[in-house]
Amino acid sequence: MATIKEIAELSGVSRGTVDRVLNNRGSVSAKTAEKVLEIARALDYRPNKAGLALAAQKKRLKLGVILFGNSNPFFDEVMKGIRYQEERLAGYNCSILVRQIVYDAASQLAAIEDLLSQEVHGIVLAPYNSPDIAAKINALYEKNIPVVTVNTDIDHSRRIAYVGSNYFLSGETAGGLMGLMTKGDVHTGIVLGSNQILCHTDRVAGFCSLIERKYPHIRVAATIQNQDDEVESFHVTQRLLQEHPQINALYFAAAGVYGGCKAVIAQNRQHDLTIITHDRVNTTREFVRDGIISATICQQPFLQGSQSLDILFNYLTTGELPEKELNYVTVDIRIAENI
Repeated sequence: MATIKEIAELSGVSRGTVDRVLNNRGSVSAKTAEKVLEIARALDYRPNKAGLALAAQKKRLKLGVILFGNSNPFFDEVMKGIRYQEERLAGYNCSILVRQIVYDAASQLAAIEDLLSQEVHGIVLAPYNSPDIAAKINALYEKNIPVVTVNTDIDHSRRIAYVGSNYFLSGETAGGLMGLMTKGDVHTGIVLGSNQILCHTDRVAGFCSLIERKYPHIRVAATIQNQDDEVESFHVTQRLLQEHPQINALYFAAAGVYGGCKAVIAQNRQHDLTIITHDRVNTTREFVRDGIISATICQQPFLQGSQSLDILFNYLTTGELPEKELNYVTVDIRIAENI
C-alpha cells in the first residue's frame, strides 16, 4: 500500500505538503496539488484509517446533532442510536452535542449557530425543508464543516450523505397496502406532520402516485397537518372526520398517530376505517394489535441515529466521502401478527 512518504518522494515535496493536499488543509499551489493528487491516484493511495483515528483522539472531535423535538416518540429510538455511538466514540475523545427543536427554520438555524459556537467539527441534521437551511448547509461545507442529513433529506444542499428511509417508496408501500386492504369506493384522509418536512411530503407524493396508477377506487378526500403533535392531531383528525363523513380510510404519513386514533375512537369510527401509519412506537404497536391500525411501515430509527454519526466520524477521520450518498434503511411492514 502506498504511503504519504512515497508520494512525497515521487512528487518532490515534503510529507507535510502531501498531507495538506490529501486532507484539504492549508494553502498549496494548484500546480503542486494537481501533481500530488495525480501520483496518489496512480499509486491507489488509501489513508491509514487506524492512524487517522489516533489523530482524531488528539483533535478531540466534537460532533453536533440536531433533531426535531421531544413530542415525537419516534426520535427517542433515533436518540438510542445516537447514544450508542456517543459511547463508542468516547474512546476516540469524540464528544456528541445534541439539540432537539420544533419544526421551524429559525429555530434550526439558531441551533446550528449554537453548535458552531461550541466549535463542532461536523453536524448530523434532520433538516427543515427551507432554502435557508440548504444555504446554511452549503455555507458549512465551504467552511469544511460537513453535514450528514438523517431521517429526512433536503434538496439543493451539499450535505455529504443522507441516512433514512426512501420516503417516496415508503409512501408507495402505504398506497399499495391500502389498495390491497380495501374494496369499493374508498375516500381517504391524509394526515401529515408538516408540508415543510421533505420526508412527509415525499411519503404523500408516493402514496398519491401509487393509488392514481393502480387503485382508482381510492380517492383523497382531504389532506391536513398536525405538526407531529398528539393534541393537535386529535383536534385536526376529529375535525377532518366531522367535515368529511364519507371518509372510510386514513393515512398517517408522519407522527401524531396516537392523537389521531384517539379522535377516531372518540367518534366510534375505529371499526369502519382502514388506517395505515408509519413507525412502531409503543402506542402505535398497541393500536395495531387491537386492530384499529391495519398496518404500519417501519424505518429502523436506531440504525438511522447510529449510521449517520458513524459516517460523519469516518469522514472527519479519513477524509473519504462515504461509499454511498443515499443510505436507505429497509422498508419494514408490520401487521398484528408480526408487530
